[in-house]
Amino acid sequence: MNLYFKLLKTPVFTVEDVNKHYENMDSSRSAIKRLMKEGMVAKIRNNMYTCISGETGAPVANRFQIASKITPTSYVSHHTAMEYYGITDQVYYDVYVASETSFREFEFDGYTYHYVVSKGLDGVESPAFSGGIRVTNLERTLVDSVKDMDKIAGIEEVIQDISCMKRMQEKRVLKYLDLLSNQFLYQKMGFLLSEHKEQMGLSDKFFDECKEQIGKSKRYLTKDMSNGRYDDEWKLVVPDSVYYLKNGMMDNATV
Repeated sequence: MNLYFKLLKTPVFTVEDVNKHYENMDSSRSAIKRLMKEGMVAKIRNNMYTCISGETGAPVANRFQIASKITPTSYVSHHTAMEYYGITDQVYYDVYVASETSFREFEFDGYTYHYVVSKGLDGVESPAFSGGIRVTNLERTLVDSVKDMDKIAGIEEVIQDISCMKRMQEKRVLKYLDLLSNQFLYQKMGFLLSEHKEQMGLSDKFFDECKEQIGKSKRYLTKDMSNGRYDDEWKLVVPDSVYYLKNGMMDNATV
């Protein structure tokens, strides 16, 4: 039995996975140690391993597969999900992983894996032939990214991501907005998507529903502001820089 070639079929594996071939935990641990010593297996973190490719010398598991196996409920989210879908062509070395159970931040193969509190599993999908990846769909990714833009990606990156996104299923977007039930999120979403109505295939009804939920509260679009303009439609004070972002959605906007 060539254990290495069997394990190649499982991008991320545990001692328990190896034990399916041995039915003896001590033997399984010894087998892993032997493969690690021979440079054929790398330890990702406690009880998480991946094979090393004999062709490239790199880990077989990619960052999306690793993120999906950190805990039983973990999945790729936020800006890392944008990367998975090819929304951004820039490679980031911070991997955002949502989970219903927490884990300690760790590094592997140049990437740092960050824990994000999961807001439920609605919109989390397992794409076919992905090698076990669990990732938020595009609509859930959009909502999460806008919700947490001050904590994770930042307003400039979120705007750039939005400008690269195509058609959205607005019923899904409204569903995730409703699940979070956050007035401020409706304000941000309405404002940020308003210039991409046709691009995303969003109806007037979508924006009307957003407006119905924002109430009378006036807020700052982002916490990091020096100068800003007031947008009366969405009751938001918006940084001047938003209107001049290169390739941003508000290049020619006035309020």
